[in-house]
Amino acid sequence: MTIHKEIIQNLRQDYQAATLSEEDVAKDPISQFSTWFSDAMSSEIHEPNIMTLATATADGIPSARIMLLKGFDDKGFVFYTNYLSRKGQEITKNSKAALVFFWQDLERQVRIEGTLEKLDEKESEAYFHSRPKASQIGALASPQSREIDNKQFLLNNIQLLEEKYKDIAEIPKPPHWGGYIVKPSLIEFWQGGHGRLHDRIVYKLMANQNWKITRLAP
Repeated sequence: MTIHKEIIQNLRQDYQAATLSEEDVAKDPISQFSTWFSDAMSSEIHEPNIMTLATATADGIPSARIMLLKGFDDKGFVFYTNYLSRKGQEITKNSKAALVFFWQDLERQVRIEGTLEKLDEKESEAYFHSRPKASQIGALASPQSREIDNKQFLLNNIQLLEEKYKDIAEIPKPPHWGGYIVKPSLIEFWQGGHGRLHDRIVYKLMANQNWKITRLAP
């Protein structure tokens, strides 16, 4: 099936759910994010913690994928992954990253730019052991981002690990698996607007560690 470009060009949505002004937002972006995240949860949006994580190679070649936010506070935004995966290798060479949240039902988007750091090992271990046992075994079984011959390779690994740990209450966290925190330097809140006049309020972290709030043209 061929979809003509005219059909794609005419896909439009007029946003009218809400507005956003400098007077309405919190003084710091984490408080504002908390408010919007709570709104997304209250609206029963499917997996409101879905986000796009963009990293880049040492040469600046970007790559992006969907991830799940697993926590946030004044320090930043947390997710977990395999340190030996493509993203993990990119982070080792280039700690700059960006996140994007899009809550379509609320006509809202949040963009975050910042620097990545590994979480404390104890924090990674605590989260790993809070996961379902199948997810823990999956983290052990999969050499994430590496080429494999077929899916049966993974199924065989899982079968072996299930047998190995069937009578063991706590599966040890693999050393190559853990968390990262994105420490933000810029956070932009986007509210869809009528006639494409979207509201864009951006927080920039200044040298004195205070946040400067400005409006951007849509």
